[in-house]
Amino acid sequence: MATTGDSGDVSWMRSKFLAGLSDAAMRDLLDTASLRHIEPKKDVIVKGEHPDHLFLLKTGRMRSYILSEDGSEIVLLWAAPGEVVGLVSLLPTPPNYLVNTTTVTACDCLMWNHDTIRKLATEHPQIMENGFRLALHHLGTYVKRHVNIMTKSAESRLANQLVQLATSAGEVGNSGIRIDITNEQLSSLSDIGSFTTSRILSRWEKAGMVSKQRGRLTILDPESLMAA
Repeated sequence: MATTGDSGDVSWMRSKFLAGLSDAAMRDLLDTASLRHIEPKKDVIVKGEHPDHLFLLKTGRMRSYILSEDGSEIVLLWAAPGEVVGLVSLLPTPPNYLVNTTTVTACDCLMWNHDTIRKLATEHPQIMENGFRLALHHLGTYVKRHVNIMTKSAESRLANQLVQLATSAGEVGNSGIRIDITNEQLSSLSDIGSFTTSRILSRWEKAGMVSKQRGRLTILDPESLMAA
């Protein structure tokens, strides 16, 4: 059984995966979950492997990605607390994983094996419905990314992605909103080349909109960024 009585980040409890669940369903989910701690830069899901677990992220950050033919990493999802990976495990005979998922920071996850989450989804249909809604949410995100490639400038796409990351994965500090992400990962999420990303960020840094450190970016002026 996973415990939830700590005093840490409880934002995961607002997960779309848990929305609308009855008290009984929530109790059964938590009673059957295992709590797993995963160190940074460790594989959680490997593309092509058979699905055997579903993970709900409690703390930390993960990224889901695929590799292009030349080995470049294309980031599909920057997962913050409340995100679920391994949704395909809800299916009775799931296809192999389509993407890779790796921890960015140390993570704590609630985890269910395939048989357990299938049993829960059968007993509590809202769990399956929530999984389907999450899948549609991600599909909508990818559709929007594709449309933005065709209709938005590189600068606009980068600004929009930073605003989204600030909302979902940012940490508010005295100097601004901190986001732990590399230029390469940010460029991939924004569907922009690394050189173009670095050039735009350097210009924004000179304008006092952002501050860059190795593996971290701090948003200093969210209003100007939203207007970019």
